[in-house]
Amino acid sequence: MKPRYNGPPSDHFDGERFFSPYGEPPKTLLDVLKWKLGGPGATQWPAEIPNTAEAKLPDRVENGSVVCTFVNHATMLIQTPTLNLLTDPVFSERVSPFTFAGPKRVRKPGLTIDRLPRIDVVLVSHNHYDHLDQRSLKGLNERFKPRVLTGLGDRRFIPDAEELDWWQSVKIGDTTLTYLPAQHWSARGVSDRNLSLWGSFMIESPGFTTYFAGDTGYAKHFSEIANRFPQIDLALLPIGAYEPRWFMRSQHMNPDDAVQAHQDLKATQSLGIHFGTWQLTDEGVDEPVAKLQRSAERAGLQTAEFSVLDQGESRQFRR
Repeated sequence: MKPRYNGPPSDHFDGERFFSPYGEPPKTLLDVLKWKLGGPGATQWPAEIPNTAEAKLPDRVENGSVVCTFVNHATMLIQTPTLNLLTDPVFSERVSPFTFAGPKRVRKPGLTIDRLPRIDVVLVSHNHYDHLDQRSLKGLNERFKPRVLTGLGDRRFIPDAEELDWWQSVKIGDTTLTYLPAQHWSARGVSDRNLSLWGSFMIESPGFTTYFAGDTGYAKHFSEIANRFPQIDLALLPIGAYEPRWFMRSQHMNPDDAVQAHQDLKATQSLGIHFGTWQLTDEGVDEPVAKLQRSAERAGLQTAEFSVLDQGESRQFRR
């Protein structure tokens, strides 16, 4: 397939495809068959889980703080003193190229598009269907016309997006947004693997720094990011979609990995994301949150240092 990005080779691009310098490459189709046909099978999820939290959006946000509202999976509304940002927005029923098949949500979004405040910026970490949903992006564009930032090669799916390479920054008003590494991969079909870049984002707003990890396995990039950003007030770290470990370790963190990433980043606080919405892997729907609590306790973390939000729950974080 024709490359989607034309640029010089780098430590994560060979001239045609991107690759991870941090860990092993993604598993093959044969590995997928081994997982699906040879494993013990997935824990059954319920068909539907009602949301119990109600978003409480602020009229204004003070300097030195942000307000986060967990929409679902990796979709977080981040409100700063001057901008409203949305990460990896997915409001569709399924995360799939099809509307009639593929993983179906068991929880409704904590906020619908018509209940969102003005969205200024959308951050898309990579192009997997549970992170880049074209229907949701179309709806957001029709309503808000936000600026959209994503990795190299994904303008094909988001025509008006601004593409960024790792460590590249954009200034929007008084906020600096930097695209950063992740240990992952990309694809929208069977023949376009790694034709576009995947990554994470740092949001440096007035008096507060927020890190959005996107989708990632555990690797040394967290320490590298901490070296360049010594003050991380809040990290949004994935904690779900991790079983079986032999298959998922290179692409998804489990709660133990997420706690280690929190410590590598030297984050003041962290929130777990990427759990409890679509069944993508074998663990039970409640396992990531329960295991995160045990992992944090073993690491000696206080409850406030690494927690989760209910879908639809809002919380203010201060430096």
